[in-house]
Formats: sequence, structure tokens, C-alpha cells
Amino acid sequence: MTAQVGVVGAGAWGTALAQMLASDGRDVVLWAREPELVAAINTARTNSLFLPSARLAPTIRATTDLADMAALPVLLLVTPAQFLASVLSGIGRDSGDVVLCSKGIEAGTGRLMADVARAAAPGASLAVLSGPTFAHEVAAGLPTAVTLACEGGEAQWQRLSAAIARPTFRPYYSDDVTGAEIGGAVKNVLAIACGVVDGLGLGQNARAALISRGFAEMQRFGLALGARAETLSGLSGLGDLVLTCSSTSSRNFSLGKALGEGVRASEALGAKNSVAEGAFTAPVLAEIARNRGISMPIVDAVVALLEGTAPARDVVAGLLSRPLRAEARAENPLV
Repeated sequence: MTAQVGVVGAGAWGTALAQMLASDGRDVVLWAREPELVAAINTARTNSLFLPSARLAPTIRATTDLADMAALPVLLLVTPAQFLASVLSGIGRDSGDVVLCSKGIEAGTGRLMADVARAAAPGASLAVLSGPTFAHEVAAGLPTAVTLACEGGEAQWQRLSAAIARPTFRPYYSDDVTGAEIGGAVKNVLAIACGVVDGLGLGQNARAALISRGFAEMQRFGLALGARAETLSGLSGLGDLVLTCSSTSSRNFSLGKALGEGVRASEALGAKNSVAEGAFTAPVLAEIARNRGISMPIVDAVVALLEGTAPARDVVAGLLSRPLRAEARAENPLV
């Protein structure tokens, strides 16, 4: 059987996607930059560095050669957001479907991943896969539902759903690429804030309040950038937010928990093999919001914590001391 799908990036999420795609015996090509990781996947069928819990399917073939990915009809891009442009340019993709699975905003440019991909691969048909997913659960075959937002509309959806859907991995169609991207990027930052609440021992009431108010920030930002409300309320927005803000299985939540416990951001980030995307997204998200006049106090608080400008308890106290106001302001959705 000839592989039709390639997964670019062999971190925990990329490896889990490859395992899911190979669950019915189909061939999958998985790209990693580390030769020793490629060797371990191809011989021992393990990724002990990023996903040690999974025994990988024999139909997964790992490679370090980006040229192996260029001709595959469908590529899932799962590299860290800050490296997507260089990796996609290295593939030289000028046609076919490219599914963006990285959640973030490019530092320095403020571009969403779809904007990055359009510049790096202008001839490709783009889609975004996003939703409430923990890698180890997807790799284990546990039921999962995601948003698959397709720029190419229903024709692209028909191609991609046939290639990606599996009995325990259910994509839902959308054509709101912007909404799917914003939900995934913003929730990473909010998950850091929820981790801080947990690290400070502030209780579940506080976490629920932060999720609710964080979702309001996600909506304000998303609607201002052209996302649709129903997308932000769906799997790639609210669904992903709830999952990521409630478990140490989330890298961003774990980072926030460490910050709440008094660990410096540089130490917490340096101790991890995997990438907490919210740490890179937070400052650029806050800058975009300020430039557009969008109120995002929780995001601003996360930036302050990452920059070490104030202790976690002082930052939280600042949020709690904000002026009292109505829960919703229909006359001005930006605040």
C-alpha cells in the first residue's frame, strides 16, 4: 500500500496523529529532524522522547528527509508554530492538501499559521485541524472529535475526511479557518493562566471563573479578526479550552502550574522536552490585542508572569481588583 498521508513533526501530537492514521493498516510517513528518533521509530516502534506510552504501528515509516514528504497528496503539519515557515519552505510544497495542526501565532510577524503557510506554499490547499485532543489518548485509540476547517470548502472536506477520519477520530466540517486557528492559539495562553490558579491553590471556583472570562476574551479577539461565533463555541474553541485548562496533561497548564508554585518561566520552559506554545503566543497575542483596542486582561497577566515582572499572587490580585462591571457589554464587544 502506497502512503497517501504524511505527518511532518514527530513530537507527541505528530506521533499520535501518525499512530491514529495507521490504526487501520494504512501506510503513513512520519518526518522527524532527529536521526536517532527516526531509527527508534523504525526499529523499536517507539518514540520514547515524546510519546513513550505508545507502541507504534508497523505501517508508520519515519524519515529525516523532507523530500520524502513532497509528493504525498495529504500532509499534516505538526511542527512547533515558530518553525512552520522554515519546514514548509524546505518541503517545497506547491500543490496538494496541507493540514495545519500547530496552534499558535508567529512571533515577530503576528501571522496565524494559515497566513504563514500561504506564503510558504502558495499552491497548496490549506485546512486546519484543531480541537480538544491529548496526544496520549489519541494514540491509544480513545474517542476524539475535532474541527477540520477547509479553505477549499466541501470538495476539500470530502478528500480530507476520507483520508483522516477513523472510527475513534471524528472530524467535524467547517470553512472558518480563522476561527479554528484563533481558538487553538488563544486557549494555549488561557491554559497557562488556569495552571497558575492551580499552582496557587485557588480552587475550582476560581478555575471555572477564569475559563469563562477567558472564553470571553477569546470571543472578543476572534470576532474582531473575522472568526465566527459558532466556531469559537465549538470543538476548536470552547471544547479545546475546557480540556486544556483542566489537566496537567496539557503542557501549557503544567507551565502555568509551575509559575504559580514560584518557578521562574525560564526554568519551567527549559525543563521540558516538548513546547508549551502558549509561552510564545502570549506576547504577540497581547500586542495584537492592544493594537486593535481589544481588552484581554487575562492574556496580559500571563505575559507579565512569563516576563517575571510580578509574582503570581500579585498578578492574580491585580485581576481580582479590576473595576466591577456587567458580565457582557453588547454595545462594545471589544471590552
